[in-house]
Amino acid sequence: MPMDPRVDRYIEDAPAFAQPILEHIRKLVHKACPEAEETLKWRQPCFLYRNKILCGMSAFKAHCNCGFWDPDIRPVLVNDGVKTHAKVGLLEDITKLSDLPSARDMLRYIREACRIREAKLLNPASPKPAKPRKPEAEVPRDLAAALAGNRAASQAFHRFSPSHRREYIEWIAEAKRDETRQKRIATALEWLAEGKPRNWKYMNC
Repeated sequence: MPMDPRVDRYIEDAPAFAQPILEHIRKLVHKACPEAEETLKWRQPCFLYRNKILCGMSAFKAHCNCGFWDPDIRPVLVNDGVKTHAKVGLLEDITKLSDLPSARDMLRYIREACRIREAKLLNPASPKPAKPRKPEAEVPRDLAAALAGNRAASQAFHRFSPSHRREYIEWIAEAKRDETRQKRIATALEWLAEGKPRNWKYMNC
């Protein structure tokens, strides 16, 4: 049962009402999962199982939280009528031990979280297929003609990535009036000659 002295200090520094709650959760985790290791993540105690976060706990001024990291544990809690966070297995607003599920149920939830972790290690999820790349944007004729007459701008434009070229092309294509379109082409040539992408103004924001 590996114990981390940082977790000891965290519990000691917690508000008086929270200390027995945190100690209780800690004992249950180690009882249900003797292989669990303690650490701090985001300055809060967490329990690792097979090098992955199994669950964690935290104390605030007026309440404690106890959460299971894998969202697949949430349906088990919900089926038991346990109030959790809307998306994950997080038990919130714990102010006393009786706010937690019974020790028997907590042990079951922790073991189930371990089982879920084991199952995912044995059957890792297949990687999501890569999204198909957008086809290269077609350069409008008037922009192509303007680039042909400005060597520096043309070289910069063709050195840019397809996404940066697309930004210029779409910006020019979005112009509703010919006057605006020609003004944007002139501005694009000026910026390109200086090696600037379309959104260069926001790059250092």
